[in-house]
Amino acid sequence: MSVCTINLRGISKAFGVRQLFSGISMAVAERERVGLVGPNGSGKSTLLKIMAGLAEADSGERTLRQGARLAYVAQQDVFEPGDTVEGVLSRAVEAAFGRAEAVSGGRVAALAGRMGFTDPSALVESFSGGWRKRLSIARGLAGEPDVLLLDEPTNHLDLRSILWLEQFLSGAPFAFVVVSHDRFFLENVCTRTVELSGAYPDGVLSVDGPYSALVEAREAFMESQGALERSLANKLRREVEWLRRGPKARATKAKARIDAAGVLKENLAATQARNRAALRAGIDFSATGRQTKRLLVAENLTRSLGGRELFSNLDLVLSPGTRLGLVGPNGSGKSALLRLLADEDKPDAGRVSTAPGLSVVAFDQKREQLDKDQTLRRAFTPDADSVIYRGQPVHLVTWAKRFALRPEQLDLPVGLLSGGEQARVLIARLMLRQADVLLLDEPTNDLDIPTLEMLEDSLMDFPGAVVLVSHDRSLIDRVSTAIVGLDGQGGVEVFADYAQWEEEFLARQRAEAREAKAREDRPAKAKPKPASQAKKLSFKEQREYDGMEAAILETEQALETARAALADPAVASDGHELARRLEAVQAAEAEVARLYARWEELAAKIA
Repeated sequence: MSVCTINLRGISKAFGVRQLFSGISMAVAERERVGLVGPNGSGKSTLLKIMAGLAEADSGERTLRQGARLAYVAQQDVFEPGDTVEGVLSRAVEAAFGRAEAVSGGRVAALAGRMGFTDPSALVESFSGGWRKRLSIARGLAGEPDVLLLDEPTNHLDLRSILWLEQFLSGAPFAFVVVSHDRFFLENVCTRTVELSGAYPDGVLSVDGPYSALVEAREAFMESQGALERSLANKLRREVEWLRRGPKARATKAKARIDAAGVLKENLAATQARNRAALRAGIDFSATGRQTKRLLVAENLTRSLGGRELFSNLDLVLSPGTRLGLVGPNGSGKSALLRLLADEDKPDAGRVSTAPGLSVVAFDQKREQLDKDQTLRRAFTPDADSVIYRGQPVHLVTWAKRFALRPEQLDLPVGLLSGGEQARVLIARLMLRQADVLLLDEPTNDLDIPTLEMLEDSLMDFPGAVVLVSHDRSLIDRVSTAIVGLDGQGGVEVFADYAQWEEEFLARQRAEAREAKAREDRPAKAKPKPASQAKKLSFKEQREYDGMEAAILETEQALETARAALADPAVASDGHELARRLEAVQAAEAEVARLYARWEELAAKIA
């Protein structure tokens, strides 16, 4: 039986008059892999902070197994100006194990190598979002936690970084709880999935299995809730009819039945409230109904940025029903291509032509289209209490509720809304405009899973053309009729579906890794030439320099031994042992790289 590491019992939390959750109970067992999902505003991040001991519950009890260690990785990766990899990890190791361990450098070097950092002196400010997230996780792992708590770790990461994180967590020898809206990610790494929602009587639905198992359980629950609501409504109607028959029917002996009718009414109200809580944002884009075969045509498009060619000779034809997914690493030119199609930028070569009077509606990932000081009411309409949707007026309160926005938020500045709420505001405004072509640049950032599923359904039903950029693999996979893959080096290729592109991407990634390894191995054989004089080395440095070749040889032999142990078929099915052996390989690789760097540093002094 698994040992319980964290146990929450009857946890409740409110902010002002708004109740996030009430009476939540949840436990995390040793080495368990838990995905935590739920609608925006349900309190997932707050519950994770309560688990971490960073926030206090209003009521209930949190217990932690004696001696258990926790690490929390927040959504935002915060570092100090001028931070380096070594500096960040040294502080984390010192906080966990004391200054002596940090100064010795052994733990820091091993951790940096394990996480793929080959240059400990690299400045954090030079890192991409994926490498910053990797460093945040490394900082959390410095204390060798029993449980790692991660809040939306895949936000804004490209596919390369997400796949690395999936592989890392799949082999993790510790438990983790991850809040995420990335359904592919949850499917690939979690062995239990928990949904936090007021739709459930206990506030949570917990299912053993990945995200797909939760979807099945949720559908079964909602079906039973609908049947329960109908049954309670029928029973209450019969009881009310009985109570209205006359004084004789309401004699003292019938008091218990009258009380039971009151309880029945309360149960029906509670069931109806839970079912309403399960309602999702109502996303339904308006189309003009234009049937022009060629809505938009791009011919021989070429675009460069900072002297680097993003894509060249790109041809596209958008017709009604076309749904293109644009994929590629961060910086490969996806947003640049959308701006060209929206006529917000000009290509270096080629041209974009459109059908006469074409209506193009674009979604900007940077949220620059929202005035953060403007109230939500005025963000929807400048001077009225209704919006016009498909030719019909809709009151602002009704319109806000359609997107899971509360009436009391209408007079709040947009800047006070959450990221997910701001994204829903933008989508709500787009729905008011009839479109022939939708250009969507990361519309899924900060959206919860129920809203994502509604967005998917709406895009699949949209009769015009769609060009979509998203890191949400599930959305791209389900919506797209074709995939355009950009490599950021001028290369463009069209794929039948997302799976075909991902297979090509992974094959290219493996080839690049082999080439990088070959490049590393080549200079390793070119040993620094013996210096004719050693005047610039101290006695200690000279002794270190003289023994460097032997030290490198010994470490390289240890690396080969570690690689052979990792390749042993006998441990292929043992995930924890594989993870341990992989860590040994990564630590040995980091030590070899460190020794070569030190050798070159000493050799430079006497050159």
